Amino acid sequence: MGSLRDPVTTDPDLPSGSDGEIVGPALLESKFTATIIRRPQSCNAACFGSYVSGYVDGEGCFTVSISQRSKMRMGWEVRPSFSVSQNYDRAQTLYRIAEYFNCGTIRPDRSDKTLKFEVRSLQDLVDRISPHFEEHPLLSEKQQSFLAFREICLEMVDGKHLLAPSLESILLRANRINGGKRKYRFGKI
Repeated sequence: MGSLRDPVTTDPDLPSGSDGEIVGPALLESKFTATIIRRPQSCNAACFGSYVSGYVDGEGCFTVSISQRSKMRMGWEVRPSFSVSQNYDRAQTLYRIAEYFNCGTIRPDRSDKTLKFEVRSLQDLVDRISPHFEEHPLLSEKQQSFLAFREICLEMVDGKHLLAPSLESILLRANRINGGKRKYRFGKI
């Protein structure tokens, strides 16, 4: 439970101790019946950056899509993307994240009836998204996906996805980032 001086508090009419903490039987009762009051907080860029990383840890995704394309030099198209999903009723969070990164688009995702903030531009992924997660690392296993994702993006900037040995390595790492769910098997590059 929060104290009366915290940004998130319980009902101010509940009995409290000298430091504002709820005490006695009211604590147990309020655990289930308290009204949460949210007060606006100021949050600087560093604070919001940490918030974004925590949000992405739960609702974000680093993906490298692979498609067989005969018009591509190597016969495969590699498309990295970063996305964050949210329900329509919490769309303001996605707009704040899009404003923070100053890139990407917000679109409906029909597969799960949510909104998705997505960045597909390789330059934005390298110049805006990667530096953020280097400064504000993820705390879950998703950090490993980000590191592999960043490495693939940097290799693509260097044109390594246009060379057979590097492309094969990229495809194998992309497969691990995406959880092994692949439509194609990459034995014939």
